[in-house]
Amino acid sequence: MIDGASVPKLCQVVLDCTDARALAEFYRSLLGLVYRPGDEPPETGAVDERGRDWLVLRSPEGAPQLAFQHVDRLPAATWPHGPVPQQLHLDLTVASVEELRVQHERVLRLGGRLLLDRIDDPQEPLRVYADPAGHPFCVFVA
Repeated sequence: MIDGASVPKLCQVVLDCTDARALAEFYRSLLGLVYRPGDEPPETGAVDERGRDWLVLRSPEGAPQLAFQHVDRLPAATWPHGPVPQQLHLDLTVASVEELRVQHERVLRLGGRLLLDRIDDPQEPLRVYADPAGHPFCVFVA
């Protein structure tokens, strides 16, 4: 409580994207999350009504984590240079440089792309990636 008043609780981070299902699948696979009941992919060949609008991923224990909102257009961030700033990014941590190398391969295999490589930084080894929609995110040793 702040000065005796209640405060809102963070529910989830919402990412705008032009393909909610594809971006949700990227983060589901990368972070080991699960769909909110009803948001799972439809059977092969069926129309993906939920994926055309809004999807939510949760932790396996059920806590909300990330949501994906469809937009018709989304200019990809051009960070670290260019006219479109990143505006928001996710920070993900791993326990060691070896784990950072392992996760690097996973990120690339899942469709992410490397934007910045500071794995040799003795203070804070990290790599910055763009997800398939162009949102930057960091993976660093902590």
